[in-house]
Amino acid sequence: MSAQPQPATPVLLREDRDGVATLTLNRPESYNLLTAEAIDALQGAFDALAQDEGVRVVVIAARGKGFSAGHDLKEIRALGTQPRIAELFRRCSRMMASIPRLPQPVIAQVQGAAAAAGCQLVAQCDLAVAAEGAKFATPGVNWGFYCSTPGVALGRNLARKHAMEMLLTGDMIDARRALEWGLVNRVVPAGELEETVRRLAAQIRSKPRATVAAGKRAFYEQLEMGLERAYELAGQVIASSFAHEEGREGMDAFIEKRPPSWQGR
Repeated sequence: MSAQPQPATPVLLREDRDGVATLTLNRPESYNLLTAEAIDALQGAFDALAQDEGVRVVVIAARGKGFSAGHDLKEIRALGTQPRIAELFRRCSRMMASIPRLPQPVIAQVQGAAAAAGCQLVAQCDLAVAAEGAKFATPGVNWGFYCSTPGVALGRNLARKHAMEMLLTGDMIDARRALEWGLVNRVVPAGELEETVRRLAAQIRSKPRATVAAGKRAFYEQLEMGLERAYELAGQVIASSFAHEEGREGMDAFIEKRPPSWQGR
């Protein structure tokens, strides 16, 4: 009797616990390259999460020594023509752009090296926590392909000169430098990484869902606006928050000197 074919190991794992969905890149042997398969898996997960009101926070983690080494150059080389390569990057850019559009805050949990599009993924998340041994680079310029798409996320999260230094030199920076430059929020010992992210996610999860979703959306929208339009949008959003049942409960709790009781907490 012939053996039954075994199912392929998923490129992306999802675990939901206490309102937090953890997406784990699951190709440790290849340093979690962002292949077309991985990009599509992340996109599918984000599309599902966008409709999942039971999930309040999303964590992106990875198995193995590296967080993500970026795109698979062998895959890109095999695509051959510019239109086919451009289609791969279009899909990747759509996936990256889905992160700020999610109603849930997204935290990168970085245990190892994040290079090129892997570094882009960290920069694109709303928050990032790194282990002390984590490293970051956009090394494409060293090999003849400037990291233009990672530059979109870096340029919107780091000071311009810091972003340009990474993009123009291709040098690796350590976790402490990444913290100084604003690429990550916190750096912790490797043994404390998961627990630190868990506590941060739990803290965010305790906030009112609708308020967080509206605030996150407005934050990214106003960044692309002029000052007057940004304040107009922000004024509408904060007024809506105060008028929402979550805001009314929060005001009552503050006035009555008690903890707020959010619906669905």
